[in-house]
Amino acid sequence: MERWARRWSRLKWLVPGMGVKRWVLLYIAGFILLGLGIAAIPEALGPATWRRILVYLRLLFPKPELQVALLLVTGVALVLVAFFGLNRSLLSAFRRTGQGDVVDVLYRHRQRQRGPKVVAIGGGHGLNTLLRGLKEQTDNITAIVTVADDGGSSGRLRREMGVLPPGDFRNCIAALSDAEGLMTQLFQYRFSEDSGLDGHSFGNLYITAMAAITGSFESALAESGRVLAVRGRVIPSTLAEVNLCAEIAQPLRAALEAPEAASAPVAAEPAPGDGGWEKVCGETRIGESVGRIRRVYLQPENVPAYPEAIRAVLDADLIVIGPGSLYTSVLPNLLVPDLASALASARAPKVYVCNMATQPGETGEYDVSDHIRALREHIGPDVFQIVLANRNFSNIRPPGAGADWVKLPRPDTVNYQLVTKDLVDRQYPWRHDSAKLAEAVMELLRA
Repeated sequence: MERWARRWSRLKWLVPGMGVKRWVLLYIAGFILLGLGIAAIPEALGPATWRRILVYLRLLFPKPELQVALLLVTGVALVLVAFFGLNRSLLSAFRRTGQGDVVDVLYRHRQRQRGPKVVAIGGGHGLNTLLRGLKEQTDNITAIVTVADDGGSSGRLRREMGVLPPGDFRNCIAALSDAEGLMTQLFQYRFSEDSGLDGHSFGNLYITAMAAITGSFESALAESGRVLAVRGRVIPSTLAEVNLCAEIAQPLRAALEAPEAASAPVAAEPAPGDGGWEKVCGETRIGESVGRIRRVYLQPENVPAYPEAIRAVLDADLIVIGPGSLYTSVLPNLLVPDLASALASARAPKVYVCNMATQPGETGEYDVSDHIRALREHIGPDVFQIVLANRNFSNIRPPGAGADWVKLPRPDTVNYQLVTKDLVDRQYPWRHDSAKLAEAVMELLRA
């Protein structure tokens, strides 16, 4: 049965758009002309041997139609056998184990090449999960990544080398690479802290070195994509050096730090300027905060967007925002004014993928509508037509103290198009499944 399935799969060579049939027909036409030329040799030279062969053929197949059919069928069969055998032999060196037959590899490649133009905006592990699934659907992917990261190896390279933080870009390149398993291990490899490289990851050092060689960070990303066989491209939301700042409610922080004050009433909206809000700068510090975030903003605020990011948004067939940390991964991209304007003007459907679990310090006790409210407060209403959320809530609690599932909202709070799917990763139920998420996103585009 499996043998017959392999044979039938070879019919994919005849699927429109494979770029094969035209060359096969040209191949056959050339051989037919070559055969006719060879057949004309006896007529031109007139050797007796050729005449005897033709006479013998006429005796075996007295009808001229049978003679022509025999020659054509035999010639075409030999050409096709030679063509497929030659291609299999030549391409076997370029086919990796587990990819299947050459026709299957080419078929999937052509299908992805004709796939829709998808722009994914975000950062962190959520964006990587989305990209990992999307690359199986289309090659026309543009990942727009935040540049506000200031922690760990990325933060140190940013301060010491003056480059944009490479961490999120490293993860996206690994996720979009054809050799993702090996690339993830290589790019995520972290040198020991007692070594001279002191805890840096290989991927961060690679991108930093590539930026020095090519002369710019964006050129480093483009060249890395070519070297590492990345499907799609990874670009920054801005080339400016920015810091992410937040206004965080101090009363909630005090209540959490002082148990005796936990039962005291807390003002829902402390007035700005009276000590009710604390300004915190730095993505890492914001993520570690325990107070309720009122708003986040960039310093400086009016930074120019990377032109390629604007072009990608305006030319997209589908725009996906999230999943990822709402205030420290998703919103920093949307706070770039030109990019936010392009997003509002884009004609493509815009989908916000809500997180699976709440994030203490950022979105504790948030439901789906709370996420949308925060987005609208920062970039205005009516930007997102569609919200995609998980509807599968198992009995397993998300990891981490204070974390819970992002619950579906009450119907009276929904003033947007809410689409719910089972998006749970069975192995890590607090995360999205890459394949399920990508398929759900593409279904929204096909609907």
